[in-house]
Amino acid sequence: MAPNATIVKIELQISDMDRHYYAAHQLTLAQHPSETPQRLMVRMLAFALNAHERLEFGPGLSSEDEPDIALRDYTGDIELWIDVGQPDESRIRKACGRARQVVVVNYGGNAANIWWDKNVAILRRLKNLTVLDIDPASVEAMAAMVERSFRLDCQIADEEVALSNDKFALTFTPTVRQSADARAA
Repeated sequence: MAPNATIVKIELQISDMDRHYYAAHQLTLAQHPSETPQRLMVRMLAFALNAHERLEFGPGLSSEDEPDIALRDYTGDIELWIDVGQPDESRIRKACGRARQVVVVNYGGNAANIWWDKNVAILRRLKNLTVLDIDPASVEAMAAMVERSFRLDCQIADEEVALSNDKFALTFTPTVRQSADARAA
């Protein structure tokens, strides 16, 4: 019998001054047995950075044809496809063909650099792709915040992220490797 997912509940308060988005979200995340606390928190961060009333988590690690997080329009088409980690470049190309905008939130230190160096030539050609990196120290600090149920405040201003709860406070700035917004300008 396969082990069950762990349910993690996060009361996430977002104050995004860059996008003028202010809302509370009650997140229920299923942490697959193979998913680390680091990846779980990067998924939560990806949600916070792109928060919207219709943003939703995908079916998880077992689904290869669906995003980790998606924003769908009212017809069900994907407006925003978000993947966490270092997805295969063919997956990213398919995502760029299916969604108006694709975001990859990359983490993992040296592994992230190797992934980028291997795929940069192909990824640079994808006009609707944004790639963000989260530094390893910030990822580890976020992972230390994980409990089965907890509250988290997320403030975003001038591209800087501040996460805090009653035990921890963390401030960092995601690195933008590639921005779809810059290409549109």
